[in-house]
Amino acid sequence: MSEVAVIDAGGANFGSVCYALERLGARPRIVRDADGLRGMPRVLLPGVGAAAPAMALLRERGFAEVLPRAEVPLLGICLGMQLLFDGSEEGDVACLGLLPGRVRKLQGGPGLRVPHMGWNALEPFVLASPLLAGIEQGATAYFVHGYAAPVTADCIAACTHGERFAAMVARGAVAGAQFHPERSAASGARLLDNFLRWTPA
Repeated sequence: MSEVAVIDAGGANFGSVCYALERLGARPRIVRDADGLRGMPRVLLPGVGAAAPAMALLRERGFAEVLPRAEVPLLGICLGMQLLFDGSEEGDVACLGLLPGRVRKLQGGPGLRVPHMGWNALEPFVLASPLLAGIEQGATAYFVHGYAAPVTADCIAACTHGERFAAMVARGAVAGAQFHPERSAASGARLLDNFLRWTPA
């Protein structure tokens, strides 16, 4: 397995992400500025926290300029997936603009709290994708988020928590998972393994 650049966007979860990648035979390398992406065959953008400070950090470290031009496979996780879109209601911030759409606050509903925390089922897949290979429709994944991306033409798997939202997205060499694959047992491990083998068309 090849090296994977794991971007430090100020979150605290890359230890568990790196460990999950190592278990699959990959060699994760934490990068803290855009120069660290040179020569890396694929990139992972994990994120925990709020959109505005994460985007400020990505801009400060040069990632916001480099990532839109990158031609290697890129996977955003949780907040990292949300940052792939045009913008977010959270802090009313402009994001990376790699995917069209705006991330919005989850509204919840009767008996449903926000943030959405815990296990939830992936609905029947919206679009076929190599990233979903070996993951059963209805498989459960672990979510922790108060904001979510809409179900657009780039959504390959959706989930519902009071309202339907994008659980996974893909466009070209850019993909995202709203859930935490490193905490989602077999389905999460399979997604990461699929990403490590993914050759976007």
